[in-house]
Amino acid sequence: MPTFAQRLIDWQASHGRHDLPWLGTTDPYRIWLSEIMLQQTQVVTVIGYYTRFLERLPDLAALAAAPVEEVMALWSGLGYYARARNLHACARTLMLQHGGRFPRDPAALARLPGIGRSTANAIAVFCFAAREPILDGNVKRLLCRYLGIAGFPGASAVESRLWQDAAKLLPSQRVAVYIQAQMDMGATVCTRRQPRCMVCPVAGGCVARRENRVAELPTPRPRKTVPERAASLLILRADNSVLLEIRPPAGIWGGLLSLPELPEGVAVVDYCERQLGVSVSAVAPAPTFTHAFTHFRLRIQPLHCVAKYQPRLAEPALRWVRMDELAQTALPAPIRAILTAIP
Repeated sequence: MPTFAQRLIDWQASHGRHDLPWLGTTDPYRIWLSEIMLQQTQVVTVIGYYTRFLERLPDLAALAAAPVEEVMALWSGLGYYARARNLHACARTLMLQHGGRFPRDPAALARLPGIGRSTANAIAVFCFAAREPILDGNVKRLLCRYLGIAGFPGASAVESRLWQDAAKLLPSQRVAVYIQAQMDMGATVCTRRQPRCMVCPVAGGCVARRENRVAELPTPRPRKTVPERAASLLILRADNSVLLEIRPPAGIWGGLLSLPELPEGVAVVDYCERQLGVSVSAVAPAPTFTHAFTHFRLRIQPLHCVAKYQPRLAEPALRWVRMDELAQTALPAPIRAILTAIP
């Protein structure tokens, strides 16, 4: 009787995804880039970013030599910006400490900035023919259902068991095809909602299907009250330019350009006069909206005003950016939406 792995390998040939731009390559730079971009992000979103990124930074040396601001601009809108900072740091580490080459050993790969165990194993499997399991979100969901594993997959005890079981299920040959099949199964058949069990090649051995637990597995993350914060953002325009501020490296939108955040309790007119030395027109509040981050929700109040001229900026984090240059600027998606809506 075919094993779990063999059934997936056979399924992959006819039903797996074969048109993704990172498939068919053994270039570790391209595999690494795709794996990082795919973390917490859907394939349909990643494809365009992946293609544009490679057009500008086609190899490891180009990425390492690029200023981090350019990397952030290419990543703008993709979210989870620590990934981009780690990507840049990893490229420089590889150039300086590894001669511009990716280590073949998964443990050595996992010690690089921004590369965890699953990403390291994926690089080693697809590029260096290693025999290692991976545990991205799709694979976790597939294994939790097939093996009937309860408990939140992100919990250390559950994840530890998943690693052990994933290793036991590995085939002796064609590991790369099997790993890709797992990911494709989770993305197209064993989906989070409305899984297509009737066409699943391993449905016959699936514990969740047999016990009617497909809807409850994998166990969702324990719910917590999501805190809400508020921020007033200044939209100050002058001479067809807008004032932007470089965010600190750590924290939300780290390293990106954003609208300056007003200190709590400080009026826009006072801030502009005291901090920037310029008088502004009447303040026009834009519609308030809420942006959801992983651990909190941010209620944003944009405040729009115009200055007669661009004052000299004493704060190095502040800069004027022309409105017609915003498309090439590293902006968070909600800030880009605010600025795009300005008439």
